[in-house]
Amino acid sequence: MTTGLPTLLPAAVEVEQTTVDVPDIALFPQELAAVAGAVPKRRAEFAAVRGCARRALGRLGHAPAPILPGPNREPQWPAGIVGSLTHCDGYRAAALARTRDILTLGIDAETHEPLPDGVAELVTVGDEPRLLARLGAAEPGIAWDRVLFSAKESIYKAWFPLARAWLDFTECELTIDPAGTFAGQLLVSGPRVGDRVIDRFAGRWTIHGRHILTAVWEPATRVAR
Repeated sequence: MTTGLPTLLPAAVEVEQTTVDVPDIALFPQELAAVAGAVPKRRAEFAAVRGCARRALGRLGHAPAPILPGPNREPQWPAGIVGSLTHCDGYRAAALARTRDILTLGIDAETHEPLPDGVAELVTVGDEPRLLARLGAAEPGIAWDRVLFSAKESIYKAWFPLARAWLDFTECELTIDPAGTFAGQLLVSGPRVGDRVIDRFAGRWTIHGRHILTAVWEPATRVAR
């Protein structure tokens, strides 16, 4: 049975996920150079998530290619492809799609535990503290502050390829539905793509084992969701 990130994203998105690092994943010379000075754990994460991305690329009809970090550490994809990567303790994943189907997307994984003390105050805005209090009172077994954090990470990953600018945690206000969806309203001017302005991102979240997973996407052609 399919579980995890594939359940959060539309069929046009190819998703690969793993809970282990495979030491014999081959990296291209350019990729090796990008992590030459990194500690072994970082190199293992880097290789595992690129292994996921290459498998997803293959299902989209692309030959293996180096996936290098850009100036802001964003993954650089082959022409005609959009995608997002995530890794945290015990989980790595890649989600990719053709640009003819998906304008942009973002995924994130976090361990299912509350944020460190003081962090929630730094990443919330507007009604979000009260939202977290209501959700926590209704379902105290879920680390709602971490769900919010992860959702904003996914939104940032979808925002950046369009805006090419930083989006602070306090520049997007979330609503979260316990049934597994969320929406983020941008509090700054959204990027313009053709005749549309992207000022809101909708997404889905789930608890997958010991991880919180979130995903957002914007279709290439605007449709009602």
